[in-house]
Amino acid sequence: MRDWQELIDSGLLDLYVLGQVSAEESSMIENFAVNYPEVQREIDEISFALERYAQANAVEPDPIIRTFLLATIDFSDRLKAGEKPQPAPILSDTSVAGDYQQWLERPDMVLPDDLDDDVYAKIVSFTPEALTAIVWIKHMAPQEVHDHESERFLILEGTCDIYVED
Repeated sequence: MRDWQELIDSGLLDLYVLGQVSAEESSMIENFAVNYPEVQREIDEISFALERYAQANAVEPDPIIRTFLLATIDFSDRLKAGEKPQPAPILSDTSVAGDYQQWLERPDMVLPDDLDDDVYAKIVSFTPEALTAIVWIKHMAPQEVHDHESERFLILEGTCDIYVED
C-alpha cells in the first residue's frame, strides 16, 4: 500500500478486524495505525459497527445449554482428576432411588448454596447409549422439544408435571 487512504479503501481493514489477514498484512496494518490516526479511527469504527451488528442480531441461547455445558466441564474435570467412570443403570419403570445411591451419597453431588440459576446438574455417567445426571430444578425447567431424544426421570423430591404433545 502506498498511502493510508488506499488502505482504508481496500477493504483490508474489515478483514483485519475479523482476524482474517495474514501475519504480514496484520503487521503492515498495525504500522499504518500507529503512524496514521485515520487508520486507527477506521479500525475502531469497523470494530464498533461489527459489535453493534452482533448485539442487534444476537440470539438468546436455550437456558439449559449453560447448565449442561458447566456440568460437562465439571464431569470432564472429575475424570481428569482420576474419577473412574461407572455406567449408571438405565432408568426403567422399576427404578428406585437405591439404584443410584452410590452417586446420591457422594459429598460433591449436592446443590451449591450460592446457586442463582433455576436449573443445576451434575453428570454421573455418560455412555454412547445415555447421559445420566442428577438435576435440581428450583421452579420450572425450560420448555423443551425433542425430535430424536428420549428422556426418563426419577423424581426424588418434589413433583414434576410433564406434558407430551404430538
